[in-house]
Amino acid sequence: MQNNQQKEPKKNDNFFNKNPLLVFAIFSVLTILLFKSFFEDGGMDGTTQGGTQTQSVSYYDLKKLIETNQVSYVSIGESSIKATGKGEAKTAFIAKRVLPDDTLVPLLEKQNVKYGAYTDKNWLTDLVFGWVLPVFIFFGIWMFLTSRMQKNMGGGILGIGSMKKLMNSEKPKVKFADVAGNDEAKEEVQELIEFLKSPDRYIKLGAKIPKGVLLVGPPGTGKTLLAKAVAGEAEVPFFSVSGSSFIEMFVGVGASRVRDLFDQAKKEAPSIIFIDELDAIGKSRAMGGIGGNDEREQTLNQMLAEMDGFGAESPVIVLAATNRPEILDPALLRPGRFDRQVLVDKPDFKGRVEILKVHAKNVKLASDTDLEELAKLTAGLAGADLANIINEAALLAGRESKESVSQENLKEAVERAIAGLEKKSRRISPKEKRIVAYHESGHAIVSQTTRGSKNVNKVSIIPRGLAALGYTLNTPEENKYLVQKHELIAEVDVLLGGRAAEELFIGEISTGAANDLERATDIIKSMIMYYGMSEVAGLMVLEKQRSTFLGGGMTQAKDYSEKMSEELDAYIKAKLAERYEAVKAKLEIYREAMETMTAELLEIEVLEKDRVEAIIADFEKERGIIRESDDDELHAPDKSKGKSA
Repeated sequence: MQNNQQKEPKKNDNFFNKNPLLVFAIFSVLTILLFKSFFEDGGMDGTTQGGTQTQSVSYYDLKKLIETNQVSYVSIGESSIKATGKGEAKTAFIAKRVLPDDTLVPLLEKQNVKYGAYTDKNWLTDLVFGWVLPVFIFFGIWMFLTSRMQKNMGGGILGIGSMKKLMNSEKPKVKFADVAGNDEAKEEVQELIEFLKSPDRYIKLGAKIPKGVLLVGPPGTGKTLLAKAVAGEAEVPFFSVSGSSFIEMFVGVGASRVRDLFDQAKKEAPSIIFIDELDAIGKSRAMGGIGGNDEREQTLNQMLAEMDGFGAESPVIVLAATNRPEILDPALLRPGRFDRQVLVDKPDFKGRVEILKVHAKNVKLASDTDLEELAKLTAGLAGADLANIINEAALLAGRESKESVSQENLKEAVERAIAGLEKKSRRISPKEKRIVAYHESGHAIVSQTTRGSKNVNKVSIIPRGLAALGYTLNTPEENKYLVQKHELIAEVDVLLGGRAAEELFIGEISTGAANDLERATDIIKSMIMYYGMSEVAGLMVLEKQRSTFLGGGMTQAKDYSEKMSEELDAYIKAKLAERYEAVKAKLEIYREAMETMTAELLEIEVLEKDRVEAIIADFEKERGIIRESDDDELHAPDKSKGKSA
């Protein structure tokens, strides 16, 4: 009962409180009508003003009164005429003037009635309607809108300097058990959790916890999820906001929002502030060019000042995420600000298995599913990609009205993620189908028989994606962080295998190898420009890479002579021609295996890994070809049956 009595006075659901603007508008209109009726019409008919009875008459009746000598004086205004009647009562007549009327003045002179002019505008009416009322109405509307916006967005004129609507404030339920594949990153942030749980223990010892932790890694690796897990484990408020939310067209708004964000976090301390896409506001000021961006720089300066202002009395930790750490301002990365950087990288095999298990926890899997096999097929993919694969597999199983998700559904989902959607409805002619079959067989043969290349998992001539008429699915056994020279050459050979197969077995090349040639050329260029793997440039680095996590990114303008440029072009051309001839020689050795693989592709359209390996193994056994794992040579004992590649 007591609680109910306390709540009742807070209820204000009547019409006036719900619609203050509408009530104010109705009141203003009624006031205007009242003033207009009273002042412009000279008062209501029959009223008495100053002892004189005022009577409203028509203009025609007023002229009749003048003609019958019942009027002693007439006052002519712009829109009305006032007449004073004769006799002791002195009735005042008022009529609206009919314009123009050239007979009125001659009539007055004929009847010897005195007349004059008067101003029929009331000064009070002009003041009220010309100045007071409009200002009053505008001020009332402005006050109402301001108070409403401040209430909804919290502070600042119209709330544009507030973060309440742009920030998510919560206590996440995410725990470290929900974050898989990032064991090293979890260990790095474990200390933050201990500090947030028991800040006094550290403060008494004089220890200083890192004020800012920067989570660095490629997109989709779980940086945001890790930040939520830190807050969830520490059981503290979590304020998350995107870096782009600070930037507006008004200078100073971003800085105001930074202050507002940190003030709210300090009130809830101990707490965590998480800023996603920090590079949106933390880009190096040296990259801004002449003049720079004043709004972004003010926002960055305010953030630097706020992080410096943190003390032991306000245990607030700032977590930020970015996939472009190389462009951040050095002032953000100095000790005392984001003085600890945690790499959240793409998961390894063990991490992928754990991530797949986490996302498959609520998915009904069939008994034949093998997540470890799936992890081998998804090397190089991030956590977000793996989550999407599990979801895509569940959708495929539902589309087929299955009761559980099978291993085939999971493999199909991987192919969709890597190669694109299967286009079974895309019809290609038998001639083109034969070209595609030889092309993909060439890729597969070279890939499977070249040391340092990726293993073949599947060969298909079913169109996928936007333009691919077929594909050879090559996946590495594990993530690679270093690539050796022979592995780069092997990748070039595999790319050239499709075109070489067309030339050898079709007798004419097609446009299907355009992307293969582009990628092969880029690899040779990178070997020369960046890695010092050529004789023409030696150990010289001719271009510098800027981006670490986005796969190359922008590069600086060329810093070498025209003569060197000509030598580079000649070397790239010669190197590609050399590898092309080597690939053709290898395909000549495996001609019978090529024909067998192509025939099966034309018949069943898809060959799995086991069948590809079997075709090549049977051929090598029959011909006595031995492939050594540490050598790129093929040894054939009978030169009439084959030759060294």
